[in-house]
Amino acid sequence: INGRLILPDADGDFKICAGAVNFDDKIISIGEALDGAELIDAAGAYVAPGFINVHIHGAAGVDTMDDDIAALQKLADFLPATGVTSFLPTTMTMPLKNIYRALERIRAGKNFKRGARILGAHMEGGFISKKFNGAQAVENILPADFALIKDFADVIRIITVAPEETGLDFIRECRAAGIIVSIGHSAATYEEALAAIEHGASHITHLFNAQTGLHHRRPGIVGAAFDSNANVELIADNVHVHPAAQRLVAKAKPRREIILITDSLRACGLGDGLSELGGQKVFVSGNVATLEDGTLAGSVATMNNVLKNFCTNTGLDVAAGVELVTKNPAVELGLFNKLGSLEVGKAADITLFDDDFNVKRTFVGGIIN
Repeated sequence: INGRLILPDADGDFKICAGAVNFDDKIISIGEALDGAELIDAAGAYVAPGFINVHIHGAAGVDTMDDDIAALQKLADFLPATGVTSFLPTTMTMPLKNIYRALERIRAGKNFKRGARILGAHMEGGFISKKFNGAQAVENILPADFALIKDFADVIRIITVAPEETGLDFIRECRAAGIIVSIGHSAATYEEALAAIEHGASHITHLFNAQTGLHHRRPGIVGAAFDSNANVELIADNVHVHPAAQRLVAKAKPRREIILITDSLRACGLGDGLSELGGQKVFVSGNVATLEDGTLAGSVATMNNVLKNFCTNTGLDVAAGVELVTKNPAVELGLFNKLGSLEVGKAADITLFDDDFNVKRTFVGGIIN
């Protein structure tokens, strides 16, 4: 009670409303508080659907690639404090045996009983370009072969690939298996990227970063993203993407095609110092994380921070901004009938935050985390 509810209107657009949300593990009703219910005073905070992060490597000192399922549980336990109630643990370009073990842990982690929900995996690499490897280790990049991942089609929800390297048949095989194909870490031309989108790629991994940029004679992947209906990820930490570039995305893409991510590392939440990513040293200073050669190495941002940044930089109102971390990823993952908005019958994944986007309380399946 006493919160500013962020609810879909008749057109599905999120608006700020008054009222109470009644829930157990699912949302029971919205309107008046039910007689006999335990009352939780939101004290004027926004009451939003739980955030969904489709691209996150780690936080709180742990990483998806750590060969210990307890690390994955620690990550799940940490995320609700940032408003995240479900996520896709994201792999790195490492030896295939390491990726397989990570996917096995993620499959098992879907049954965790506490913390943010694991919805599956985002497999980032190793079917990428050596020209745009970013913080991914070149020596572990592989030629694309669907046979290498077919046994994990049940757990891989998104796969990042360089389409100029993989070819279109690989994209079609992934889509036939229900895997969302994302273009990223790629040297693709505008024409190659657009062909990939026309053959089933529907997502762009961390737009602007580790890919061909927008040039007036070579529109590149960014041009293809703007000139198509592909969903775009955006690391709105004001380091990976300048605030002006964030505004350009907000003007060039419909709101429903923008998904905010953190792409965060194990260093997220730990402050300055030495960290690690995929076996490589990472140096963190303030909100910047780099490899030894100065290459940006993911972020140390949290989801509530990137939401704040994007709304501040673009002028998008809070309710509309929340769609970019709830409704949009849920729709893309085919889970909007269960997650992504505060509607009767959906999971009681709820995040409360204040005007400065500080998370006050988070519920996953009705249980406070």
